[in-house]
Amino acid sequence: MRRLSGILGVAAAAMMIFAAPSPASAEGFVSPWIGVNWGTNPFVSLADGSDIDEGARTSYGVTAGYMGAGIIGGEFDFGYSPSFFGDTSDFGSNNVLTAMGNVIVGIPLGGTKGAGVRPYVTGGVGLIRTSYGELLNFDAVSNNDFGYNLGFGVMGYFATHFGIRGDVRYFRTFADDVFGNNLNDLNLGSFHFWRGSIGIVIK
Repeated sequence: MRRLSGILGVAAAAMMIFAAPSPASAEGFVSPWIGVNWGTNPFVSLADGSDIDEGARTSYGVTAGYMGAGIIGGEFDFGYSPSFFGDTSDFGSNNVLTAMGNVIVGIPLGGTKGAGVRPYVTGGVGLIRTSYGELLNFDAVSNNDFGYNLGFGVMGYFATHFGIRGDVRYFRTFADDVFGNNLNDLNLGSFHFWRGSIGIVIK
């Protein structure tokens, strides 16, 4: 219950950030993307203790936010990864959903008008939701965990309002929530993965 309250609090704070009036110099942007996840630890181990490695998995989503004078601002990042833990024929229906409220800091090389390049770093906290059907000897489970993400990337604009965006992000839960075993402290959890993505960006 405390974890759910914390997640709702983060979501409310993110909504307040994006709903707040922004300065006239702020730039809003939206970026639909497609990507892959790798380096996962899905909490599933074989009898010898080794992890099941299913390789890279497709994900997709959208990132939207604003940057004051193109330098610092906030963003909301939503991602969805179907069959995150493996094919449905082997692992049943499963997916991972992430919803993060982030701070973003960039450097608008070439200015904020016309063509230009903008490298950036981003990071924040939010929800990491894992869902899986009957897996090995476990029943279907859905977990809502408090987690964080850190990343970096580049926005390349062909013109003032249109370009492409690519980035790499690391996601990790703060506490383990494995098949119903809840730890309510804010220690780092075991579930983590990387995500690389590319998409268009419109501002």
